Amino acid sequence: MSVDQPPAVKRTTARGLTRFGGERAAALVPQTRLAGPMPWVIAIMVALTVVAAAGSLALSNIAGVAQGQLAGAATVQILAAQPTEKARQADRAEQALAELPDVAGLRRVPQGELDKLLEPWLGSGTSGDEAVPVPALIDVQLRGPADVATLDRLRSALASAAPQARVDAQSEWLGPVFSAIAALQWLAIALIALLALASAAAVWLAARSALGNNRETIEIVHLLGGTDGQIARIFQRSVGFDAAAGGTVGLALGLVAIWVLGSRFSALDSGLVAGGGLGTLDWLAIAAIPLAGVAIAMVTARITVLTALRKML
Repeated sequence: MSVDQPPAVKRTTARGLTRFGGERAAALVPQTRLAGPMPWVIAIMVALTVVAAAGSLALSNIAGVAQGQLAGAATVQILAAQPTEKARQADRAEQALAELPDVAGLRRVPQGELDKLLEPWLGSGTSGDEAVPVPALIDVQLRGPADVATLDRLRSALASAAPQARVDAQSEWLGPVFSAIAALQWLAIALIALLALASAAAVWLAARSALGNNRETIEIVHLLGGTDGQIARIFQRSVGFDAAAGGTVGLALGLVAIWVLGSRFSALDSGLVAGGGLGTLDWLAIAAIPLAGVAIAMVTARITVLTALRKML
């Protein structure tokens, strides 16, 4: 006498196993969204990453604009102590420089501008020459980069016309500034990497905790024919929703912080700071940060769940 199950039962069981997955599988493993700290941790991480990335991009733009403006610029200083001799050598230096094919344009800085630059230290109403000798300055715009060969040609041309002239590339003055900007950029990149690792660690802890809380349910799902990949997709999808919600909140917070910081720096009314505005590509990169956060969270969740399931069952 056969003890096999009736055909109807066989078909029902087979149909239930073959359709296991998607929403039906998700119903077996409890999913709680925005109930734990993980979405808020991701929101904080994304907000900090947005601010760090915006700062790095702004610094990169500042350095690029400054280097572009100063690449072909040089400054001639007439270091004569006597005002009459200084003025005479400055006039002759202008004539000598105007005849050089390397020079595209030049401008002699008026004494009034020099006095205004020294006003915070010397006080108003005081000429620089009355307190300390101030060299005459000539801004030179070159047709090419201010390399060593070009600067040597300028010095040779001024050797007889203005023997007390000193020629410097304007980019050399900001060399320490560019070095500091590069260091800050690397610091921002390191901070972004640490924030990404911290987000992945938060997801790892959340996934491990969820697996522990649902261990019995997962064992039942396995008995019903569910695979590790199906279970991992359930947790991966849940983490993806949480990460997307946290990333959206973090992006909003980061944009508010960028707007506040941008308004403060714009109030400085500095030409160097003005070159740090963010362009279209910069904003697209910032907008992609939450997407990258969701991808990191989902990949981390999947790897964590699959690794734990292999050890668990």
